[in-house]
Amino acid sequence: MTDSERNRFSARAARYARVGTNVGAVAARLAAARFFGMGLDRGENAAALGAALGGLKGPIMKVAQLLATIPEAIPAEYTAELAKLQSEAPPMGWAFVKRRMIAELGPDWQARFASFEHQPTAAASLGQVHRAVSLDGHALACKLQYPDMQSAVEADLNQLQMLFAMHRRMEPAIDATEIAKEISERIREELDYRREARHVALYREILGGLDLVRVPRVWPDLSTGRLLTLDWLDGTRMLEHREAPLAVRNRLATAMFTAWWLPFSHYGVIHGDPHLGNYTVFARDGAPDGINLLDYGCIRIFPPTFVGGVVDLYRGLLTGDDERVVHAYETWGFRNLTRELIDALNIWARFIYGPLLDDRVRSIADGVKPSEYGRREAFRVHQELKARGPVMVPREFVFMDRAAIGLGGVFLHLRAELNWCRLFQDMLGDFSIAGVAARQSAALAGAGLPAPH
Repeated sequence: MTDSERNRFSARAARYARVGTNVGAVAARLAAARFFGMGLDRGENAAALGAALGGLKGPIMKVAQLLATIPEAIPAEYTAELAKLQSEAPPMGWAFVKRRMIAELGPDWQARFASFEHQPTAAASLGQVHRAVSLDGHALACKLQYPDMQSAVEADLNQLQMLFAMHRRMEPAIDATEIAKEISERIREELDYRREARHVALYREILGGLDLVRVPRVWPDLSTGRLLTLDWLDGTRMLEHREAPLAVRNRLATAMFTAWWLPFSHYGVIHGDPHLGNYTVFARDGAPDGINLLDYGCIRIFPPTFVGGVVDLYRGLLTGDDERVVHAYETWGFRNLTRELIDALNIWARFIYGPLLDDRVRSIADGVKPSEYGRREAFRVHQELKARGPVMVPREFVFMDRAAIGLGGVFLHLRAELNWCRLFQDMLGDFSIAGVAARQSAALAGAGLPAPH
């Protein structure tokens, strides 16, 4: 380890130690207030938490984004404060990049590219992307992981455990034990770029024949466990098309809907982070025509029976079949279901499924202001669960909910107007769990991925 790397590691260790102390102080204040029966100002405590975490601009921001979509996973004041923190990590300088590339591809790494841009095109929470050109002239995107991210992620996950421990002291509506396990497992997976390369191969198998969605190729000889090299896909930002004609916005929304729901309904696979930065818009004959799917770190593969539960819940809500609805929740992993708990869960389910149940052309929010999207339902769910909680939320719910809310946010930005019900039912076709299992098994084997458990 060089002196500069040693200094950087020491600085990181000191920062995490300081943050751990600060978060611990917030937890101690909360515990003392509870022990002595004192009133607790959640807003003030949340602000203290935000200040404690303010030095972390890394993986914990992914955690904050996930928690913000699950009603009452942590108090609303906490998610609002976490949302203020920025996830923009400072990019590595060229000297650092060269050392990292030597570590991944060897001392002659530059000879393996026709060119490699010194400045990154994007800097995210786990790594940064550099544009490059292959020796045979193909444009490439090289995602290079920051040094020492394993310890950074583990430190952030320790803070997450402390955050959930604080929440358990607040008589919560939701028992977040399984949520914590799921988030931890998925974020650790994102550190493995070889796994992400297999996710790309999986999506090329699933979506490769579609006109609406483009999936890049992996360049295996230029990739490692901490370096992922893909085709560079030219495109423009999704938000640049907010004022495009409605037909263009609807086509982009249909592409997004297809890129998310087709893999899930046919293969039990979801992209768990439908963030606007993970997509760009490609043009054909000079007009916006579809989306580039850029990032494959946050992919969730579900057992086919879980997919069956999602479809059962939809069909149960559509037809008023209460037995099917209960069976669906049990398939998802909810336990000790009572009539009151089912009614509470149905509030959120009808919000998530609402556009898919309504057989007409409409916007995703149907007249609700974007700033109010889901708030009323989340409040009602909180009130109901508070009276009966804490309810154990199964881990599979985390990324289903995150993806559905994120996807809805994209549709809100695009102001798309579609018959979501017809889109969804056409996507399901002659759905069967056996069909999902067969397609999934073949696709996972082809991509070198294990079956879900």
